[in-house]
Amino acid sequence: MTDDTSETDLWPPRGAARGIPLYEVVKDRITEAIFAGRWPAGTVLPNEIDLADRFGVAVGTLRRALNDLTKEGLLARRRKTGTVVTDRMPQISLRFLLQYFRLHSLDGALQKADPQPATVAFGPATVAEAETLGLAPGAEVLRINRLRRVAGQPAMTDRYVLSTARFPNLPREAGKMPGLIYSHLIEADGLRISAVREKLAAVAAPPEIAADLGLQPGAPVLLIEETVYDQHNQPVIAAVHHANTAHHRYVNELQ
Repeated sequence: MTDDTSETDLWPPRGAARGIPLYEVVKDRITEAIFAGRWPAGTVLPNEIDLADRFGVAVGTLRRALNDLTKEGLLARRRKTGTVVTDRMPQISLRFLLQYFRLHSLDGALQKADPQPATVAFGPATVAEAETLGLAPGAEVLRINRLRRVAGQPAMTDRYVLSTARFPNLPREAGKMPGLIYSHLIEADGLRISAVREKLAAVAAPPEIAADLGLQPGAPVLLIEETVYDQHNQPVIAAVHHANTAHHRYVNELQ
């Protein structure tokens, strides 16, 4: 299979001017191309010189990105063929945990999710939100709600709460909300994530969640409560997800 990803799909490497090492930005752009289906399993990447030219980076920078992705299992180097996208989805690092959908089909295949348009609201933090995020009582927070679909069917609801003061560059309009919220925060606001804490439970779907997921109220769903910590070990994002696991499994593999 050959590459049909255009230069506009790869460049500019977002985050390059935000203090993030350029090879890391290149890694993220290659990974996005793979997860978006532009470079599916079996794709042979362009040679290093051509690919470096398309990114506008030195060959050494491009090679470091490819070497890292090869170690992580996303790419493979094959004699006489070149660098090939593998069929092993990268479930093995914090970077992938944060940026990509984690529901898999019953046969283990990573599912491609289609985030629906988000709803956005501003307001003072509740007592619980302020406590979780270490904010002053009543500090302004941004609440983002959205639905993810897999093959057209509702699969997971997302609710994010974060400080507007901490993330001034996150779009305030629902229509401009990025699909990869954490990736955007890393690149646009310099967020460096040090840890994520998740709590999982099987719960009965509340009426509003059941309606979003196309279920009967009280149907079993997976609840994922998530707190994201920055490089200073400060909690910066509180997220709650509800997933319909009738046809999916939540997979979290870290090494």
